Amino acid sequence: MASSSINSRRPSGSSWTAQQNKLFEQALARFDMDTPDRWVNIAKAVGGGKTVEEVKRHYDVLLEDLRRIESGQVPIPNYRSGAGGTNNGNADEELRLLRFLKLH
Repeated sequence: MASSSINSRRPSGSSWTAQQNKLFEQALARFDMDTPDRWVNIAKAVGGGKTVEEVKRHYDVLLEDLRRIESGQVPIPNYRSGAGGTNNGNADEELRLLRFLKLH
């Protein structure tokens, strides 16, 4: 996810593995804003001892990353395809995912 490189510039209080980030994204999609105990459920889904406060803070960082990307403050990564050419399909996919997560 593009935000992982952005997040590395900011202290987050605790580190997040790629697997935890993936579980976090999936949990955000599964437990929308109307879900009772949303943040408790997301913290449980992420595992690794993450607290509700850590999960909320991680979500706030995600929203800030999205705001910075959409405002042009952070360039969209230029992914390389296996043949040495560029392939911005991954960047487009990540932006769609970030926008989806912002709504949930």
